[in-house]
Amino acid sequence: MENCNKYNSIVNEVKYMNMKKGIITLIIFVLIVIFIGNTVNAFSLPELTGTKTKAKEIEKVGNAVIQVLSVVGSILSVIVIVVLGIKYMLGSVEEKAEYKRTLIPFLIGAIFIFAASTIAGIVYQVAIKI
Repeated sequence: MENCNKYNSIVNEVKYMNMKKGIITLIIFVLIVIFIGNTVNAFSLPELTGTKTKAKEIEKVGNAVIQVLSVVGSILSVIVIVVLGIKYMLGSVEEKAEYKRTLIPFLIGAIFIFAASTIAGIVYQVAIKI
């Protein structure tokens, strides 16, 4: 009977921890939605038609941001791939299987990071033509 009570208390603690994690996740999700959902109008609609110089300034800033993100993402991707490769070579059979599972999503993300500047350029060219 005593073992049953211990088991029930452990089960209740696990349920409480899972519920606590769910509530924390929900709170974080709501906060993200609140912060992302806010619209900030820093300028009025007529200002959007601005001059060519404003458009060139915005283009320069956008290009600089894209280049920085692309370089930083590429460097981080290469570093992570090297680390995973070394761990794969030195790991046991179980560890190699785990690295293979984590490598596929990482490679997909790395491809998107390497292609980000190309994708942004394509979007820019399409937006100019509209």
